[in-house]
Amino acid sequence: MREPMEDNQIFDRPISDYPRLLRRYMRLNELSTDLVSTLNIDTLLHRIVESARELTECEAVSLLLLDPQTGNLKFEASTDLLLEGLGCTTVPTDNSIAGWIFSHSQPLLVEDALQDIRFFREVDVLTRFETKNILGVPLRTKDKTLGVIEAINKDKGSFDEEDLRLLQTLAAQAAIAIENSNLFQQSDLVAEMVHELRTPLTALVAVTNLLRRPELPQEQRLRLAGTLDEEVARLSEMTSDFLELARLESGRARFHREPTHLGGLIEECLEVIRPQAEVEKISLELKVDRSITPVPGDRNRLKQVLLNLLNNAIKYNHRGGKVSIRLIKEKGDVLIAIEDSGRGIPPEALPKIFDRFYRVPDPKRETPGTGLGLVIAQRIVKNHGGVITVESEFGKGSIFTLHLPCESVQ
Repeated sequence: MREPMEDNQIFDRPISDYPRLLRRYMRLNELSTDLVSTLNIDTLLHRIVESARELTECEAVSLLLLDPQTGNLKFEASTDLLLEGLGCTTVPTDNSIAGWIFSHSQPLLVEDALQDIRFFREVDVLTRFETKNILGVPLRTKDKTLGVIEAINKDKGSFDEEDLRLLQTLAAQAAIAIENSNLFQQSDLVAEMVHELRTPLTALVAVTNLLRRPELPQEQRLRLAGTLDEEVARLSEMTSDFLELARLESGRARFHREPTHLGGLIEECLEVIRPQAEVEKISLELKVDRSITPVPGDRNRLKQVLLNLLNNAIKYNHRGGKVSIRLIKEKGDVLIAIEDSGRGIPPEALPKIFDRFYRVPDPKRETPGTGLGLVIAQRIVKNHGGVITVESEFGKGSIFTLHLPCESVQ
């Protein structure tokens, strides 16, 4: 293992194969051009790790970004060999190789990972991968370090200075591309919000103008006042949801982890929505595996997710219908399944259900909403290292399932 103070102290071997070097730098230029033109963050991160693997000619590559909520590094992308098993695993910045690279904002070559006391062995356990050597560089912009790229297990021989220079240059371009993608997503969200605000604002202007008419009958005036109240409430809900989503997407939302007893939390949420269910004569059924131990999570945030899904299960149900909630353990995850006997989701709408501002077409306009509730729920669950899945049969009902990891989320 060698710890560099300066980049040129890592390697001693001179570069001799200049035609090969030229070819690799030409390829680097092509890959960098592709990165700066990619604005979707998931696509971008996937291309970064694949480009790094190709350029450094190694077995696998991982990319970690700083999680502002915890101060740890989180695996956000990796090549196929590492992909399964990593999920949203976090790595401490104070006791790991990636953490050292991030904290010192310097590259690092580890020639024998197993002999390095900073090696975070949990990753190999989760992925069933054998790490031998690592070349890592920081993802650094002008004023901050975003994360780390690690090239793992050189295909032939050892990592050399050529690999370092290529990976550093790629990392510099990648950091700029990640920043640009984040800025684009924020501006895109604002643009969508402004567009969505136009509808209730237009309705408010129209109703206000009508109310100014002196000849308007009192009955119509009262009806318009009711419309005014509805649109103001809708506008207030939309702006609140928008601010919540903006905080989640920018990383400014704070999460407070604590052992959370999901069975008790579900029962608490059921009591909150029970009056609403009774009005619609909807029965509530709960099945809980009592052997499930508390899981680490932000209790209030998880409650927010559950209330959103339960409210939807009632709102989109039929009068006299049924909502079933199951808490079970399956393949190392804790699952919370919320099933309703409602109208279901049309097949063409299912792929869009977690899109921002998307609402399932409702010709009768019976169900109000902002189209942000499921997006916010998905973001919260993702922050806990989990996912939300949905199954639905149009006309028969839907099942929304939360998959939460049993292991501690840092």
